[in-house]
Amino acid sequence: MRVLITGGAGFIGVRLARELLKTGRLNGQDITELHLADLYAPPVDLSSDARVRVHTGQLLGQTDLLASGFDGVFHLASAVSGECELDFDLGLRSNLDSTRAVLEGLRHSGKVARLVFASSVAVFGPDAANPLPDLVTDNTLASPQTSYGTHKLMSEYLIADYTRKGFIDGRSARLMTVAVRPGKPNGAASSFFSGIIREPLAGVDAICPVSPDVTHPVSSPANTVKGLLTVFEASREAMGGRLALNLPGLNVRVSDMLLALEEVAGPIVRQRVRFERDERVAAIVANWPRATSADRALALGLKPDASFKAIIEQYIQDCQQPTYPADALKGMNTTG
Repeated sequence: MRVLITGGAGFIGVRLARELLKTGRLNGQDITELHLADLYAPPVDLSSDARVRVHTGQLLGQTDLLASGFDGVFHLASAVSGECELDFDLGLRSNLDSTRAVLEGLRHSGKVARLVFASSVAVFGPDAANPLPDLVTDNTLASPQTSYGTHKLMSEYLIADYTRKGFIDGRSARLMTVAVRPGKPNGAASSFFSGIIREPLAGVDAICPVSPDVTHPVSSPANTVKGLLTVFEASREAMGGRLALNLPGLNVRVSDMLLALEEVAGPIVRQRVRFERDERVAAIVANWPRATSADRALALGLKPDASFKAIIEQYIQDCQQPTYPADALKGMNTTG
């Protein structure tokens, strides 16, 4: 089985690739080749695996790769929310144009690939004619209020149409905000959801740009990868109709995230977070769902993380691995 991950050197792409290589199988078939396409090379543990093929550069310039015939594709490559708001052309190229390039390559490959697209909860937003409900469900009308969310929704529709025409077997998994991500902050407006946990644990002060009363659905990296794999392996019948569905998220308040941080790591670590409103970020987040449900994903056997405390504990456990920064938890070893 030949599998492609676009965005294969990104955080979720790398984690997904490691899981696929560990199990060695997908949808009941052995993985013979795992292709990772990204702007940058993946970590050495992936590139050194005999089953892995690395492709670096712009996805739009890899038409031969995209048309080479894959059995399975995870399309994760994307410019993030904040980047899309600051650079409209970048967002169009990285999200919409690249998605169309992937679909056209698969269409002309002569093989009907199964594709999972990493969509986003950002497809939902408030509109004067369509107020955003307190709880966003699979059936809530999508009306994105950011360029990023718009690109994701347009890609969902393209994937559904290419599937209807028989060119691919596609499905779109709407990811919740993934936390806790390691490393440096990225350009996503949601980056602070990880930053207010990651930085204090590393002994670094962090700024929260929104009110402590903000609520938002989040998912751990492990649960997110499990969701992508489950959606890939689900039959069309089990999907139950429409090809886009919400992945489960833990609906959590920012203040409760910080309470969980204090419970796990102590008050000194919690005190490294201060509130300093950023109007640009706050405006973007205000147009996102406050809470979601995922009945269709639940029917596939998926469920949200048990608690935000459990998410933090998962991050701490991950930080014990050699692939994480050595100083990721140095803030937990201080007493004052």
